[in-house]
Amino acid sequence: MTTQAPKKPVIVVGSGLAGLSAAHEALRAGATVRMLDRAPKPGGNSIKASSGINGAGTRFQQSLGIAKDDSFYSDTVRSAGARFAESSPPVDRKALIEILTSQSESAVNWLADELNVDLSVVAQLGGHSVPRTHRGGGKLPPGAAIVSALLDALKANSNFSLENSADVVELLSGDGAVKGVSYQVADGQPHELEGPVVFAAGGFAGDAHGLLSKYRPDLAGIPSTNEARPASHGLLSAVRASFVDMDSVQIHPTGFVDPKDPGSAYKFLAAEALRGEGGILLSAEGKRFINELQTRDVVSAAIMALPHTTVEKTRQWEVTLLLDPGACEATTSHIGFYLWKGLVQKKKVRDLAPEVIASVDKYATLVSENGEDELGRKAFGHWKLPPGEANRDEEVCVGTVTPVVHFTMGGVTFDSQARVLRPKEGGGLVPIPGLWAAGEITGGIHGANRLGGSSLLECAVFGRIAGAEAAKSLTNA
Repeated sequence: MTTQAPKKPVIVVGSGLAGLSAAHEALRAGATVRMLDRAPKPGGNSIKASSGINGAGTRFQQSLGIAKDDSFYSDTVRSAGARFAESSPPVDRKALIEILTSQSESAVNWLADELNVDLSVVAQLGGHSVPRTHRGGGKLPPGAAIVSALLDALKANSNFSLENSADVVELLSGDGAVKGVSYQVADGQPHELEGPVVFAAGGFAGDAHGLLSKYRPDLAGIPSTNEARPASHGLLSAVRASFVDMDSVQIHPTGFVDPKDPGSAYKFLAAEALRGEGGILLSAEGKRFINELQTRDVVSAAIMALPHTTVEKTRQWEVTLLLDPGACEATTSHIGFYLWKGLVQKKKVRDLAPEVIASVDKYATLVSENGEDELGRKAFGHWKLPPGEANRDEEVCVGTVTPVVHFTMGGVTFDSQARVLRPKEGGGLVPIPGLWAAGEITGGIHGANRLGGSSLLECAVFGRIAGAEAAKSLTNA
């Protein structure tokens, strides 16, 4: 008799939505999955995602009367800006965006139908032509709801294992291919694991003194929604992976300034859904100054054109975010948490500064008359506050926000099969055998600016592709 060698697992590095999605598809294809994450708890940044996941053509959109949504691709291209036309390195941006947008409905259906995630609430975020960002109506934010459902499903499968506090220190390679990983756990001893690798370790927005300072030194001192940690990109560089758009770093326009710790370099994100559902932004003079539903880069630039302050070495712009009762009600799951954290307060309109009351009345008149906004806003969410004396005893939700370093659009180059690419002799890029990637570690999809709701989406779409392709490589070996 001959003994058969044990089947190699698909190795997934990172436990955010990209890694979890990859693991789910690899298991579906019959593979065993070993997931490694250096963090002590699973979920990555995905578990903190607060606005939702994009989907075009979903039944949830149709229930709102949106019979057809054929503008997601063009919205994404427009948001990517001039970067979409760049051809060096030769990344097929068009193909990546086509996959992202065309598979968005199936991604939402997968989460809703197979994993029973509530995604029935649909909002319109900045840069979107129609409402297409899905979240649930319960207390859990969308990222936590999605990650929790996937973790539960994976842990119920005996072919899946998750090891936290497992720091991958090297991609093992030979004959030009990636063969596995070397990693360390609490005992500090190196461990080696062989198998195809899906790399989903996240971006570098928390690497303030490393890659972030290298590619965007101008962002020094600006607070971040990312916890401080070194980037993992060097592991990919060591196997000659190519990178793209590394200086494309997204500044999210709204991170909360905590009254208890105003100078903190770490800020809680004020979800874009707060503006999408009707919230407005006011300057120190109490005036609206930007269409709140512009793309994130445009809104951030408008805020950063205002005077700023420096608090304990942190550069910030203190702008008021105000939601009327309708917008507060539509974002109950968010507002409840922000109130508990002390990041948002409820105030009666009559207790606001006179210049703020004037702006609230002006905006309320605009909405009630369905007028033309001089700043260009066309969708007003669930704002229902009337203008004038009728609103003075109504309570509004108010918080102070500032732009924050949030997301890195740049990362490793990859193709429509989620294969990581490296330069080849004579020019061009070729796949690195044995290595796939998905999520924020990758580049080439978002260009100069990412649309809200497309981070969870890219994790789901390309994570599933990566997991399926990695599993397939085992059967083809």
